[in-house]
Amino acid sequence: MAAKATAEPKKGAPLARIMRPINNVVERWIPSALVFAIILTLVVGVLGMTIGHAGPVEIIQGWGDGLAGLLAFMTQMALILLLGHMLANTRPVRKLLQSVASWPNTALQGYLLVFVVAAAASLITWGLGLVVGGLLAKEVAQSGRERGVKMHFPMLVAAGFSGFVVWHMGYSGSGPLTAATPDSFIAEQLGYTIPISDTIFSWWNITGALATIVLVALALAAVAPRGSDRIVELPKGAGSEKTERDEAIETPADRIDASRLPTLIVGLMLAAYLVVHYVNGGQATLDIVNWTFLALILIIVRNPFEVIKLTKNAAANVGEILLQFPLYAGIMGMMAASGLIEIFSDMLVSIANPTTFGLLALLSAGLVNFFVPSGGGQFAVQAPIMLDASERLGVDPEIAIMAVAYGDQWTNMIQPFWAIPLLAIAGLKMRDILGYTMVTLLVSGVVFGGVLMMASLL
Repeated sequence: MAAKATAEPKKGAPLARIMRPINNVVERWIPSALVFAIILTLVVGVLGMTIGHAGPVEIIQGWGDGLAGLLAFMTQMALILLLGHMLANTRPVRKLLQSVASWPNTALQGYLLVFVVAAAASLITWGLGLVVGGLLAKEVAQSGRERGVKMHFPMLVAAGFSGFVVWHMGYSGSGPLTAATPDSFIAEQLGYTIPISDTIFSWWNITGALATIVLVALALAAVAPRGSDRIVELPKGAGSEKTERDEAIETPADRIDASRLPTLIVGLMLAAYLVVHYVNGGQATLDIVNWTFLALILIIVRNPFEVIKLTKNAAANVGEILLQFPLYAGIMGMMAASGLIEIFSDMLVSIANPTTFGLLALLSAGLVNFFVPSGGGQFAVQAPIMLDASERLGVDPEIAIMAVAYGDQWTNMIQPFWAIPLLAIAGLKMRDILGYTMVTLLVSGVVFGGVLMMASLL
């Protein structure tokens, strides 16, 4: 059951008036991410034949040869989302969220709690952050209503989604992790890997993440409904979850599936492998991150029955993404075959210098994110161009990598693709939260641009 009224910060307020046209454009004209991928495929093909140096046969050949180029990467990205969703819905995590939801004593405390927890979860893994934001928003709204604290539910949901604005700065950032993964397309282009100590755990990225969380929290507090502002609460009954029945145990096979031992044994084995990996000097890669979350899930679930149920529930969020990655890989193939990578790189080099490169790369990545909303897919398409341009300008490659990462997470705030899982949990539409997430976009954009310019100068 969804909130029935469209959520405006205040009827007639400046923010509501400014955002109303954007709301209409988003709802009426932005198609699905799959359609965007198809359109981008056609656009790149035409560009390759016009400003590039390839004919129709070369374009088709490059596209077809490239389709399978990201299969390993596609699986790694799908696992991050799948495992993050599963982890967020395990019983211990759900109980923890229910406990945390009782902390706020005022509506403002509730909004800020949801944002900070969602941001922390997004820094751990983006799949977890997306789901936690929606679940905690409902739990806080439910707890507030029971205690007589009126909270604007769309603001809670917007705060949860705003936490997603730092995901690419965290442990599951697909861009920096790809650069740290041996045999990835980035490692092949550079001829070496870039450890996450130079990207995710660099002092400037950590500083940027903390500054973003603090400043966005202050901005959300400034625009939060108060006084005579309209409040749309969580509808009665919307916060109630159906009690799931345990599987029937009728056969010896059922008793094995209901036992904790199978999942616990494999989980502990994975945990032991991770300890050995890091003790021997191993680095965090996409695979290692996925095995970390898989180990945690297997250790805390009750039995294989629960793992199967969690997997089925999470799988619905993965399918649409899987179909897009071959198209992105095909786009990469066309760009390589037609020379578009070098052409676009020349354009960026002609207007940038070592100081402004990071900022310009951020702006271009933010724009591209509207058309390639998958962080992994966008990185596959855009990173080779940015790395080529950074090398020619004498800019460290980690700045190019994080500029693409920042641009992706930045305009997610007004791009509805990644809001879909969270909005489905909350029962709202993008227009209900866009007025608030636009504030997150503006504040975080200033931080990201400043961080990249600072990193370029120092």
